[in-house]
Amino acid sequence: MQAWLCENPVGVEALRWTELPTPEPAPGQVRVAVHAASLNFPDLLTVQAKYQVKPPLPFVPGSEFAGVVEAVGDGVKHLKPGQPVASLGVTGGFATHACVDARQVLPVPPGFDLGDAAAFAFTYGTSHHALIDRAQLKAGETVLVLGAAGGVGSAAVQIAKAAGARVIAAASSADKLEFCRRLGADTLIDTSRENLRDALRAAGAAPDVVYDPVGGELAEPAFRSIGWRGRYLVVGFAAGPIPALPWNLALLKGASIVGVFWGDFVRREPEAFQQGMAELIGWYAKGLVKPAIDARLPMAQLPEAYARMASRRVMGKLLLVN
Repeated sequence: MQAWLCENPVGVEALRWTELPTPEPAPGQVRVAVHAASLNFPDLLTVQAKYQVKPPLPFVPGSEFAGVVEAVGDGVKHLKPGQPVASLGVTGGFATHACVDARQVLPVPPGFDLGDAAAFAFTYGTSHHALIDRAQLKAGETVLVLGAAGGVGSAAVQIAKAAGARVIAAASSADKLEFCRRLGADTLIDTSRENLRDALRAAGAAPDVVYDPVGGELAEPAFRSIGWRGRYLVVGFAAGPIPALPWNLALLKGASIVGVFWGDFVRREPEAFQQGMAELIGWYAKGLVKPAIDARLPMAQLPEAYARMASRRVMGKLLLVN
């Protein structure tokens, strides 16, 4: 097999595309022939040793991928060779083959494209957990999505629309906003040209829910604009700086600051995770949600994909394919 190997987590430049022995699955594992893997922001942090989870060295990065089961280890009864699956974890996806814990593997239902499956669970699972579970979003409410053209942001736009909400998409260019409009956003705000608070006032919007995977300088004006009993979803800090919000704003708005840590949610509440995924798969079958693929690159071009993500040019998801 071939794989991208991280032996020194100092950044993308230290990764090495190399030949490795094709592994045999241990008890409780399956070996998957990787069809496609998606690039998520935590994959960038992981190879820089900046993510919450730090894999033991050396490791193959790639947290989300889909493919076909080639072999199963002892004790695995619910999966079989030839079965299409998607896998979620922290490592393993940026390769031609991967051995993973069978509990991290989800069967891909008939009619679900394998490329879509490789770009689905992480971003759509995160956004569903955030909006439907943590924010308890209701039909008719207004959602402000920051970083709306990114992976989790574009998923949030679609999920909020599927739930019957009004969606305000905030992004940093006209091209990204046009992309959000095609996803179903009702109102568009160009954060590179418009003052966020002024634009929200002009739109007559005090959001019930703010979905924030960005952090940085937009956090405070977004929170100042939130409506009564609003819910501010802390999803991530793609901008880099972790904002410090004035606590009196929560008091004055009767608002909640709600943390979203999907990875621990999956680990701690597996039944709730499965219920959320079942609803998402149903929405996919109805055409209400579908990953927007920015580009499909050969697996050997992973550094180019990382560079594209780091440049903030990606709209939707990047796929690496074998």
